[in-house]
Amino acid sequence: MVRILKLAQMTAKDLATVKRRAELDIDQVIPIAQEVITAIAQTGDKGLIKYAQKFDYAGATPENIKVTPEEFEQAQHLVEPEVKKAVDQAFRNIKEVHQRQLPEEMNLAEIDSGIFAGEKITPIPSVGLYVPRGKGAFPSMMLMLTIPAMVAGVEQIVVCTPPDKQGQVEPVSLYVAQMAGVSNVYKLGGIQALAAMALGTTKVPKVDKLTGPCSIYGAAAKRVLFGTVDVGLPAGPSESIVLADETTDPQLAALDLLIEAEHGPDSAALLVTHSETVAEKVSYFADQYLEKLPQWRREFCQTGLDAYGGIILTSSLEESLQFVNDYAPEHLEVLVDDPLRLVGEIKNAGEILLGKYTPSSAATYAIGVNAVLPTGGFARSYSAVSVYDFLKRSTVAYLTPQGFDLVKETSQTLAEYEEFPAHGMAITERDQLL
Repeated sequence: MVRILKLAQMTAKDLATVKRRAELDIDQVIPIAQEVITAIAQTGDKGLIKYAQKFDYAGATPENIKVTPEEFEQAQHLVEPEVKKAVDQAFRNIKEVHQRQLPEEMNLAEIDSGIFAGEKITPIPSVGLYVPRGKGAFPSMMLMLTIPAMVAGVEQIVVCTPPDKQGQVEPVSLYVAQMAGVSNVYKLGGIQALAAMALGTTKVPKVDKLTGPCSIYGAAAKRVLFGTVDVGLPAGPSESIVLADETTDPQLAALDLLIEAEHGPDSAALLVTHSETVAEKVSYFADQYLEKLPQWRREFCQTGLDAYGGIILTSSLEESLQFVNDYAPEHLEVLVDDPLRLVGEIKNAGEILLGKYTPSSAATYAIGVNAVLPTGGFARSYSAVSVYDFLKRSTVAYLTPQGFDLVKETSQTLAEYEEFPAHGMAITERDQLL
């Protein structure tokens, strides 16, 4: 049975463990990440291939780590028609959502007479996208990463994704990459993939930014690489909260509790409710649904639920909401009566899915919202991947003679106060030269 934890009876240590989730494990693998990254930094392709052979597939060579045009072509024929149909619909919806995010290329507004200020929006020149595979195939992640990069207009998109033991990349992911116009796909996973894109080697281009969900090893690599490259949002092992009240259908809640739990043994899946009746029924039904899963997925669920997840029983809906905001989940399903009423109370969540017709699996695949989300509590300050992750802003300013006259005294006064004489001289001398 899925464990039920009464919030009022949890020790500070128990509560801290639940809130830290797999972040505890990430801390432990930092030394491994440091070792791999240092080797690749010092020896380039030699170190990269060493770890690719060790962790990805034994036959990795500098010549075969990049997906060839022939492999792309073969993938087209391997994808079943019904899968292509599903991917095509998902592609359309995700593209539509992200096109709507595009800001004006430049805005310049007159904020006072002759004083113009605004921003110019430019795509990041190159990005490295990490598409995981380890515990399954994730073409959905290829969709969620390549489409916003494509829509943003990124010139060079590099993708790393782990191959199978025969050195083959999952064909649906390659089908998606082609749809997004991405040809630079490398058969690399984990720490070595992120290091190669961040540092650059002879075979793998160096990029300006990394993004994509990772295992604890990839998350550790991002921590080590922080400062070398923009590592994007912290997107580690999956996590979710299902928020329930006394009106929640416990069977639906039990089904949805298992969605993120089945990702892996380091996933964190929680149901939070103040209804003891709902908690007990969800525990019962979740146990029944677990029996319907393949053994390896069932083991993932059971391990994660025992370590980081379960059912949190609170004293009130208000206390449940407080727990949600403190936890800051990656995925939040709101399965309460009138979920729209609670949206204003939810401050910290990667995504907010409202009502019984909006399970996170629908958001992951088909609705169009991005499913690459901050984990580990970072939904407090990070957002879902979007077009904005692939754009940068430059401030733009323009002064007419009238505008210069309005700001010169303020600029000179503050330059003198901060003791920057060259700053001030650029104002006073300019005033006489123009």
